[in-house]
Amino acid sequence: MQETAKQKPRAVLLGVQLAGVADAEFQSSQGELARLAKTLGFEVVARLSQRRARLAPGAVVGEGKLRELARHTGGSGEIPVGPPGARRRGAAAEDEDEADARDGAEPGDAGRSEEDAADSEALPAEQRATIVLVNHDLTPSQARNLERATGVEVMDRSAVILAIFQRHARSREARLQVEIARLHYIAPRLRELGTGRDRQGGGIGGRGAGESASELDRRKVRDRIAELRSELASIEREAGTRRKRRSEQATAALVGYTNAGKSSWMRALTGSGVLVEDKLFATLDTTVRALHPETHPRILVSDTVGFIRNLPHDLVASFRSTLDEARDCDLLVHLVDASDPGFAAQVEVTLAVLREIGADAHPRLVVLNKADRLDAAAREHLAREWPEALVLSVRSPDDVAALRERILAFFERDAVEEELLVPYAKQRVVSEAHASCRVLAETHGAEGTRLRLRAPPEVLARLRSALR
Repeated sequence: MQETAKQKPRAVLLGVQLAGVADAEFQSSQGELARLAKTLGFEVVARLSQRRARLAPGAVVGEGKLRELARHTGGSGEIPVGPPGARRRGAAAEDEDEADARDGAEPGDAGRSEEDAADSEALPAEQRATIVLVNHDLTPSQARNLERATGVEVMDRSAVILAIFQRHARSREARLQVEIARLHYIAPRLRELGTGRDRQGGGIGGRGAGESASELDRRKVRDRIAELRSELASIEREAGTRRKRRSEQATAALVGYTNAGKSSWMRALTGSGVLVEDKLFATLDTTVRALHPETHPRILVSDTVGFIRNLPHDLVASFRSTLDEARDCDLLVHLVDASDPGFAAQVEVTLAVLREIGADAHPRLVVLNKADRLDAAAREHLAREWPEALVLSVRSPDDVAALRERILAFFERDAVEEELLVPYAKQRVVSEAHASCRVLAETHGAEGTRLRLRAPPEVLARLRSALR
């Protein structure tokens, strides 16, 4: 008998359209959350939304929407009073539970209407969601109340993004960065679980006098963050040394929204085997390769981590060393998924992150990618609306060549032509010229090697000084 495929976790999406948020922006954000859920391997079975002036302080949405959400998870739809777990109840509540038990009711069901009970059983158990994904950042109390009302795990937007980063981190540096951000996220959400943990303890690493269990947990988190930061600092010093070695070389960084096609263009421009997947945040590690076919001087291209709206601040801080590739480059190649209806908002998010890391003043070449998914009218409209941008597709060899030529033209914008005669006694200057200039012609005569070069004036001045 053939085994059935393992069923994906079933998720229900919850979003609140706040006052001042346009319908298109809200729908784009909800669609993005669905793609995040798909990246994590969840099956989205329902999407719920509500218009509100602000998030409800207790459980994000109102009571009616909370009951509707609970129908998809099998929860009660109500926030129990008192601490989670074993509730402390008075004698009257215990008597009420005993009466319920005699009548065949479950303890704790007192006070629920028959309509509410029917609502919670609206979906069969095999169709219920096993997790709720909320398209907002939640306070610890909001997350706890939603979990108690729905009876399933609740993840806010930051938690979903952190989970994806944790799954896709491959290098030691990326894993350290994600772990630091995850610990920053859970630190304020630590709470007491169970009972009897607040008695004084002794021993090395144990609780000190007057220190509660939650304070001990927070201290352990702080110590772990400090340990990870120390290890990450040593890795960042090595990465900084590598960037310093490349400082005299021409560098272009591919930046943009997540899943905009950066890794695909990296593979096309450099011929490298960079991972390409149709998933959000498939690339977390910065890769640096030379433009292919190789130029003289070499032009280095770096692939960077993608951006997303409401990217957790701790992630931006943790990945600052990775994003330094964008800050220290000569040219930003800003890739945009032009097939996405909300790409204009994605452009603004990318610019905001670039401002945050201090890279917004760099020269920027905008590439409206995935043109193969657009019809002729849409491409013409983009060309009119974005006259300085290139409308390209990485699937077209001609488009790849066009972008390569634009990158070359940028780095040669200030270049001038000059001839140099290099005596045979100073042939090292010839190899230096090949490494730092475009050699247009090379001839050998009785006096030495004659070179016709195209390079920036400062490079030519350095070569002339070496001939003296």
